[in-house]
Amino acid sequence: MTEPAKQVAQQTEDRLEDLADTVREKFDKVTDGTFRDKIVKGRFADQGNQGVDPGRTEAPRKQD
Repeated sequence: MTEPAKQVAQQTEDRLEDLADTVREKFDKVTDGTFRDKIVKGRFADQGNQGVDPGRTEAPRKQD
């Protein structure tokens, strides 16, 4: 490979690495705080299994 071609290849590789870093940073910013992360961090762990939701009332069913 000639010297100018090597320089172009190196510049291209450097630019692609910078682009990959930028994409990783933006992806991390977009996915931060997702529902899955909240579950993993234990946000809903303190509620436990209480059966039927106490705030929910059963609606009477219509008879046809």
